[in-house]
Amino acid sequence: MGAGPRAGQYLILGAKARALMEGRPHVSEADIRAAAYPVLRHRIIVNFNAEADGVTSTHVIDRIIAAMQ
Repeated sequence: MGAGPRAGQYLILGAKARALMEGRPHVSEADIRAAAYPVLRHRIIVNFNAEADGVTSTHVIDRIIAAMQ
């Protein structure tokens, strides 16, 4: 199951907060990557087949981040 609209909102908020804490007025791709794991880890749920194959939500997030490049 995928993450809903609130996940996207919190991903943006997390990235903005990280950028501000580092003294930058703008969000970078690194900020989004850093916020992705804490925001999405508990929102992405793998089905039984994926779980049986050893795929976790962290693996799914890794693939999402790899697709950003």
